[in-house]
Amino acid sequence: MDKNKVTIVTASQEHFKYAEKICETIEDAAKIRGTGIAKRKPEYIRSKMREGKAVIALTSDGRLAGFCYIESWGKEKNYVANSGLIVVPEFRELGLGKMIKKAAFELSRKKYPHAKLFGITTSPAVMKINYQLGYRPVTFAQLTDDEEFWKGCESCVNFDILQRTNRKHCLCTAMLFDPEEKKKNKTKESEVINEQKSSVGL
Repeated sequence: MDKNKVTIVTASQEHFKYAEKICETIEDAAKIRGTGIAKRKPEYIRSKMREGKAVIALTSDGRLAGFCYIESWGKEKNYVANSGLIVVPEFRELGLGKMIKKAAFELSRKKYPHAKLFGITTSPAVMKINYQLGYRPVTFAQLTDDEEFWKGCESCVNFDILQRTNRKHCLCTAMLFDPEEKKKNKTKESEVINEQKSSVGL
C-alpha cells in the first residue's frame, strides 16, 4: 500500500482539525451499509484524541485516511471496544482497515491489559479482522451490561430488534477477546508441546 505513504499514529490534540471529517465519514459509511451506527459529535472525537484513546491514519501530505477510537465500559473499565473504525473511500481495498484495527487493538491492550475487548458488527470484513486478532463470536449476554453502551445502539435502524428480544438477538454479531482465555490457551499449548517433546525423548 502506498497512497502517499499512510502512517498510523495515536491521535492527540494536534489532530483536532480532522474531527468533523471523521464524523462525516463514519455517518456516510453507515448509510452505504444500510445500517445504523452510534453517532458521535466532533467534540466527542476530540475528547478521545485528548485522552490518547484513538488511532488515526494520515498520508505524508496530511490527508485523513482512516480512524478508530477506544471506549471503556463498566465501573471497573473491564470491557473495552474499538469503535468508529473508518477508512476514507479513496483508501479502501488496500488493507488499511485491518492495519488501523490492529493498531487500535494494540493500543487497547496497552491501556487496558486486563480488560475484555468486544465489538458488535454486521460487517464480514470487520468480523474477519476481529477473528484474526483473537476475537471469537459470543452471545450478547457475554458482553458488558453497561447501559451507556447499549444506548449507543438507539441510532441504529435495527434497534427495534434488539429491544424486542431484550438484548438477546440482533443482526449484529457479537465478538469478544478475553485475555484470560488467551493465557489459558497458551498454557495448554505449552503443555501439549512439552508432552510431545517428552514422548520423543527431547
